[in-house]
Amino acid sequence: GKELNRPKTQLRIPGPTPLPDAVREATGRQMINHRSPEFAQILAETITAMQTILQTTHDVLLMSCSGSGGMEAAVANLCSTGDEVIAAHAGVFGGRFAAIAEAYGLTVHHVTAPDGQALDPVRIAESFVAHPRAKTLFVTHNESSTGVVHDLRAIAETAHRHGALVAADCITSTAALDVPLDEWGIDVAVSASQKAWMAPPGMAMVAVSPRAWQRAKTATLPRFYFDFAKHRDAQAQGQTPATPALPTLTGLHCALRMLVAEGLPAIVARHRAAAEACRADIGDLAEYGLRLFAEPTHASNTVTAVALPDGMDVARLLARLEEEHGVIVAGGLGRQAGKIIRIGHLGHVTAADMDAVGAALRAVLSP
Repeated sequence: GKELNRPKTQLRIPGPTPLPDAVREATGRQMINHRSPEFAQILAETITAMQTILQTTHDVLLMSCSGSGGMEAAVANLCSTGDEVIAAHAGVFGGRFAAIAEAYGLTVHHVTAPDGQALDPVRIAESFVAHPRAKTLFVTHNESSTGVVHDLRAIAETAHRHGALVAADCITSTAALDVPLDEWGIDVAVSASQKAWMAPPGMAMVAVSPRAWQRAKTATLPRFYFDFAKHRDAQAQGQTPATPALPTLTGLHCALRMLVAEGLPAIVARHRAAAEACRADIGDLAEYGLRLFAEPTHASNTVTAVALPDGMDVARLLARLEEEHGVIVAGGLGRQAGKIIRIGHLGHVTAADMDAVGAALRAVLSP
């Protein structure tokens, strides 16, 4: 009987995010032939809408994998055996980009910032000066493990000044924050369907600039499934190189219609309002020892990290939030496991949803 009395679930983790009903219905439709004109139309419409939200006129490749697959594709298509690269990171996911580069045998020069703080473009510039052979920068735009958003525009300018290409993990920033890829000169930008795009997991989207295509022509790292050129050539024929994640794609196609109709300024404003509500709610819980983890000037509008008082039982807190209030938030990752919780406010979300999370937290914390 306990299950029947459980409150309606509010999934408030940094992804996967809740699906609007229309998207959920779209994912449940019958399979179609992925080599048919019908599929070609869905693919083309999805890519065009994706370009609108990403503010790019360049290629957007749809790959059936998680965001990490898109990150691996960025490494494999931009780099050659023996390359030196710079990885700028301040959390688990930036660290993953560096780890992928190392797995491919590249020499990685690390530029880091403490958890909760933003990367300093000046330190990135110093690293390029110290390592003049490095011609690629890997960076995570929005570090969802700490709730920090880095100044990607300034970071990209720094890399370009030193003749380097920029590959950015924009997985938890695109479709929520204003990320004008072409204006900022991002050479490869990776995103993933299960974040602000309001679709199920299963697809990475990779935007590739003309400069990145030039580099990919001569890059020698081995690649097969993640080959940019294979995806571009297949998409030109209205197809994908291998069987795509069809339910994810039909959901994404539906979600993009909703996002384009809402319009980017409204999307950005809605995420800002949700983030501000979340941060205000946490501020109101200071009496219980909760505090915002990220430095305020670089606090993310898609994920809020909350530092907990020493000795608080995080597992118990998360369990009570879910069992008593139907609210599901995430724990900390890596170094921050057991020390912080992370509240996702990206995708299908409003400020009122965040106030419900704040109220649930207060109810669980108050004696």
